Amino acid sequence: MRVALLGAGRIGRLHARLLTSTPGIDSLLVADVDAARAAEVAKEVGATVAPSMDAALDGAEAVVIAAATGAHAELIRASIGRGLPTFCEKPLAGNLEETIALAGDIERSGAAFQLGFQRRFDPAYREVYRLVHSGELGTLYAVRLAGHDPEPAHEAYIAQSGGIFRDFSIHDFDVLRWMTGCEVEEVYADGGVRQFPVFAKYLDVDTAVVTLRLADGPFTVMTVTRHDPLGYDIRAEIFGSRDSVSVGLGPQTPLRSVEPGVPPPAGPAWKDFLMRFESAYAAEFVAFVAMARGEAISPCTARDGVAALRVAEAADRALHEHRVVRLAEIPG
Repeated sequence: MRVALLGAGRIGRLHARLLTSTPGIDSLLVADVDAARAAEVAKEVGATVAPSMDAALDGAEAVVIAAATGAHAELIRASIGRGLPTFCEKPLAGNLEETIALAGDIERSGAAFQLGFQRRFDPAYREVYRLVHSGELGTLYAVRLAGHDPEPAHEAYIAQSGGIFRDFSIHDFDVLRWMTGCEVEEVYADGGVRQFPVFAKYLDVDTAVVTLRLADGPFTVMTVTRHDPLGYDIRAEIFGSRDSVSVGLGPQTPLRSVEPGVPPPAGPAWKDFLMRFESAYAAEFVAFVAMARGEAISPCTARDGVAALRVAEAADRALHEHRVVRLAEIPG
């Protein structure tokens, strides 16, 4: 299979390396608005550089989109318009209205499409999914989620990120729905700027807490922050009537116990999402190849992207209006 990779930035560079080692992918075309960057990434992995996005699409049998968020909608439409199996990193688009419209276009096109929520492919999250859906955890009582970045991004990224919930916590919102099989009904969020004033400039926060009520599901609480001095901390704790389990708790967890006699983490701590989830990204592309070949259905659809963004929109509204927001208030 000949795959076009559109976007050769930070995550595009990782994807180029993973795609060239994914079984079933015979050749890779790399394109980017920055031609020099595309050439550099293509050279690193032994791929072919394409002179333009259109040229890459014209020469492809399947497409992986890792470009900036603002380019997603146009590139998705160009790809599905050619009937090409398409993978796109989250989000589908920059706002909810466009995301809903784009999801409809994808469905009407009939093209195979997969959205990039990589946590669904992480071995620990997948084990939680198995335990929940097999009934081995019993009745789910509560879920605790933590998402802590090691340090804030640069200001240019903050300005166009869409805010902490749409940019960062949307992964938690997606994996919560997926793990539990339950939909979010109500959201309350609070937060503020504790350390980095640049976030206030864009009506964003660097620290937040969220409470989520799920339909016939566990009560869920989440913490999220843009700075953790010990590293990248992504965790989930799931408490049930038969067992209690965790994701992200191990030698690389950036958390230090002060209980007497407890040794520090064996480390090294995860430094960023690329290090933490590289194996998940690799597994994600294996699933994409199977879908592109018609051997499997999409493991993460455009509608999943709409659903996660609706929760993020509700959290953002709850934060700024200081009230509980029902998902029924959010279009979708």
